[in-house]
Amino acid sequence: MDQRPLINAAGLGLRRSFLSEIAANPPANVGFYEVAPENWMTLGGKLGKQFRALTERFQFICHGLSLSIGSSDPLDEKFVRDLKKFMADHGIRYYSEHLSYCSHDGHLYDLMPIPFTADAVRHVAARIRRVQDILEHKIAIENVSYYAAPGREMSEIEFFNAVVEEADCNVLIDINNIYVNSVNHGYDAEAFLRAMPGQRIAYAHIAGHYVETEDFLVDTHGAPVIDPVWQLLDKAYQQFGVFPTLLERDFNLPPLAELLQEVDTIRAIQAKAGQRQTPRVA
Repeated sequence: MDQRPLINAAGLGLRRSFLSEIAANPPANVGFYEVAPENWMTLGGKLGKQFRALTERFQFICHGLSLSIGSSDPLDEKFVRDLKKFMADHGIRYYSEHLSYCSHDGHLYDLMPIPFTADAVRHVAARIRRVQDILEHKIAIENVSYYAAPGREMSEIEFFNAVVEEADCNVLIDINNIYVNSVNHGYDAEAFLRAMPGQRIAYAHIAGHYVETEDFLVDTHGAPVIDPVWQLLDKAYQQFGVFPTLLERDFNLPPLAELLQEVDTIRAIQAKAGQRQTPRVA
């Protein structure tokens, strides 16, 4: 199932701290919302009712944090089945996850890099296919930020493309992660972007990061998006056409009005790209 036409425009990651504000006065410029299902699946009471009211009115995506798709631990099929029920209960038809792992005989509470090897491609692709079989639809896999590449046999983009091709899954393209990795690992961000499988892009993330030094950035989702990342998003639209794009902000949350200004920036870049009428790569 091609998910790309099914969500619209610019989106925002939903946080509990501004759930009540959005429920009372939904922003007109937000076309869809994204939630980490692990944080919402057992939600009840007033917050649960507010969440239900929003999922009945707006399009939502589930973006997983704990599936640990690259782990050597057994795949948590119970979680996937619980997720399937949660998505059905709320009419949510889209799920994405990170191309990483976060468990080894227990949760590590961080997203760890998968070795860029042929064996890892086969292992991860098989697990993605199993998740898709249970959910009965394709999922989107996100290119992640990483700070080391142990045991690499291929480049990051070769590994990423091999996984999504063998798994036959969709792509969540994270623009900030491309920029962060390009600085940390010394590659051309635009060349990496051009090598992405554009026909598989379901939607995008854009976020801010922390500057440790000029040549070392940390993907924190805790700061405003910077100009070079906005420019890379525009390049992505030029390359592939406009796709749904979501603002991520997980820490140092400002007032909602400030986040909505960044959502407006996404919309402005999308509108500019739409005027160029660049067709999406098929």
